[in-house]
Amino acid sequence: MKFDLLTLFPAMFTGPLTESILKRAQQAGHITVQMHNIRDWATDRHRTADDAPYGGGAGMVMKAEPLAAAIRAVRGADDAPVILLSPDGETFTQALAHELATYPRLLLVCGHYEGVDERVREHLITRELSIGDYVLTGGELAAMVIVDAIARLVPGVIDAASITEESHSDYLLEYPHYTRPAVWDGHAVPPVLVSGHHGEVARWRRQERLRRTWLRRPDLLERANAAGLLTDTDRAFLASLQAPD
Repeated sequence: MKFDLLTLFPAMFTGPLTESILKRAQQAGHITVQMHNIRDWATDRHRTADDAPYGGGAGMVMKAEPLAAAIRAVRGADDAPVILLSPDGETFTQALAHELATYPRLLLVCGHYEGVDERVREHLITRELSIGDYVLTGGELAAMVIVDAIARLVPGVIDAASITEESHSDYLLEYPHYTRPAVWDGHAVPPVLVSGHHGEVARWRRQERLRRTWLRRPDLLERANAAGLLTDTDRAFLASLQAPD
């Protein structure tokens, strides 16, 4: 899978893309990440990519000409999605990560300043994404998050078993994890995890996923139930959590 990142600040990606899993994924050829400096398509000697907004107001706006030229040159004749990272875009979710991981190529456009010229959004952007209800200084950090979330779903990047029961894979949060030593600072690992009874371990993990989601993100339980992902046993366990002592 290929990611094309269009940005005014390509150096911001150096750390995340040259460490850990993303580094190994690129070395193994599972993903390709290419940076494109939008300023390279500016036509003046100062490589100007922004200007003051019409109508006045604070801040600057990314100019249409260099950004549009960059998108067209990088995309070429391909029909790859052109995604703008923007605070008013569609909220990025695990479900969207799975959807986007099916594409062979994505173009991610990192907005900056007060935003990009609306005409580019209307005519060249195919989708807009936000990673949350807050505002960043630019789309670069959001693009890093999206690349990381999608890349780990590409076959071969990580062990497939690692993503089957993780948080948000089925609207439920992940169960607690423990490792050696069995007793740390007076706190023991739950006995079921060292019992060797695989069925009981699976049951405990399912219940802990339900319990944690009920405590921390009850809204996700509603979505899991609406999607038909909760069993009668799940619902009975959840009812027991809500029952008075």
